[in-house]
Amino acid sequence: MSKNFLTRGHSLALNRHHKIAAAGVAALGAAAIGFSAVPSNASASTTSEVAAPTAKVAYSTEPIKGVTAGITGPAAGADLKIEKIDAKFEAEREAAAQAAAERKAAAAAAKEKAEEARRAEEAASRAAERAEVQKAAPKTYGNNLDGWIREAMSIMKKHGIPGSYEGIHRNIIRESSGNPHAINLWDINARNGIPSKGLLQVIPPTFEAYHVPGTSKNIYDPVANITAACNYAADRYGSMDNVYSAY
Repeated sequence: MSKNFLTRGHSLALNRHHKIAAAGVAALGAAAIGFSAVPSNASASTTSEVAAPTAKVAYSTEPIKGVTAGITGPAAGADLKIEKIDAKFEAEREAAAQAAAERKAAAAAAKEKAEEARRAEEAASRAAERAEVQKAAPKTYGNNLDGWIREAMSIMKKHGIPGSYEGIHRNIIRESSGNPHAINLWDINARNGIPSKGLLQVIPPTFEAYHVPGTSKNIYDPVANITAACNYAADRYGSMDNVYSAY
């Protein structure tokens, strides 16, 4: 390759590989000229160095056509594929995390529902137990006029004896003023030796004839006296509710 070709007025644009090749050829040429200038029998002290001509390389400022910035071709495709794989893994990871959260929430909801069902079942069981206890245990009544009337009415209901609270209470107040030990010693029954006794002023023969099973045999017992008197009034007047005077 001649010097004139390298230095003539219009320089050819060289690509990177051309520049490297030209520089290498020039360096090799200079080395060869320097070696051939030394005689074979000369010593190192008498050697005359001959300067090798320097090869000039022309550079062009024009950009190389077809070259673009960034990675293109197969390398760019590989990067894009990796990005897609990463995106896929990230989406799968997020989906798995969401599914795990949903399973956890569903398990918590199921546990709470089961706990509510358990509490409801326990409450129902306790209510049933209380009902059984109340059913088995005898009902208690106050030891007063209200309690006596209510207890007598519960017994009358079992035996089909009619009578209301108001009707019973009204007749008791008229007959004895609510005193279970009251006794009449001045009427015809008293003169006949069978005075009226108790809350509803029942004579002994009537008490015995209309005594209600399960109650006391004592005519002064409030509940026994009420039930026997109401049983007699139901037989004669239809109900104690229909009695408004001495009977």
